[in-house]
Parts: sequence; C-alpha cells; structure tokens
Amino acid sequence: MANDTVTLFKRYPLEVGQKIRLSGGPRSGDWLVIGVDERKMKLKCPVHGTEVEWDRFFADVEVLEEEEWPLKD
Repeated sequence: MANDTVTLFKRYPLEVGQKIRLSGGPRSGDWLVIGVDERKMKLKCPVHGTEVEWDRFFADVEVLEEEEWPLKD
C-alpha cells in the first residue's frame, strides 16, 4: 500500500459572538456568528446587517491578531 499526500479538513468549532472573515468565493467578507448548531450556522454582516443561514462547511483556519474588523470597502 502506497503512502499519499492527504489534505485533512476539520470542522471549525464556531461559537456565537465570533468575528470571522471568509476569504474568496461568493460568501467572502466579514461576518459575526449569531447562531450555530451541528448542521447550520447563522451569520450577520456587520456592515449591511444582512443575516444568512448556511450549512456548516469545513475550513482551513488562520487566526489573525490585532486585525481591523470589519474591513471597509
């Protein structure tokens, strides 16, 4: 059996109140986590106030310290 390179994705343990930034794709931007359960996450845009509910997805995570939030366009 050969060894291969495998990329491991883990579900990030989201918590209500977290300030997150999605990078790339149609969902990109700054969001505030306002609800989360095993299957869904509810987010709010801090600029426009838009609230969305999406299926949770897996993500590669980087934590930024002392970062401006939300970003101004």
